[in-house]
Amino acid sequence: MQHVKVPQDRIGVLIGDGGETMREIESQAEVRLDIDSESGSVAIDSVGDPVTGLVAPDIVQAIGRGFSPEAALSLLNDEMRMFDLIDLDEQTRNKNDLQRQKGRLIGENGRTRQLMEELSGAEVVIYGSTLGIIGQPEEVEAVRRAAGMLLDGAPHGAVYSFLERKHNELTRGFDVSSD
Repeated sequence: MQHVKVPQDRIGVLIGDGGETMREIESQAEVRLDIDSESGSVAIDSVGDPVTGLVAPDIVQAIGRGFSPEAALSLLNDEMRMFDLIDLDEQTRNKNDLQRQKGRLIGENGRTRQLMEELSGAEVVIYGSTLGIIGQPEEVEAVRRAAGMLLDGAPHGAVYSFLERKHNELTRGFDVSSD
């Protein structure tokens, strides 16, 4: 049995209308969820295929970190698809720095986050003090590197150029001449 902590304001999304989302996760991931809506603790017990059940904690955590249930359940569609989380608290000095860095990652009117999604092919959510990514390993790595560049202070233009190069590599196959 595994335990995942879900923020209070995401419990309702995890449970869904009349328990619909919870039942969907239980059925698709072959697990039983025991959700404590007071503490936000979710106990996950595998009841079917143990390999399928291994994805359930990531699904629950992804919903907890701001992804839609559909995006989180997509982790079951392809065994290569993965969920990754970057803790922005670890990369920032204080609350003001966290807000500034989140602003850099989100961009004006959400443009930077949107470009990270469009050019990498991954889904990207910034929630609280985390940046969550769902995608294929190379897509997740592209977002991770782009986020790292932004957190290290790289100009947005340089990050967009990097993402465009990665996008071209991912859509055309790998081009040996660029990194």
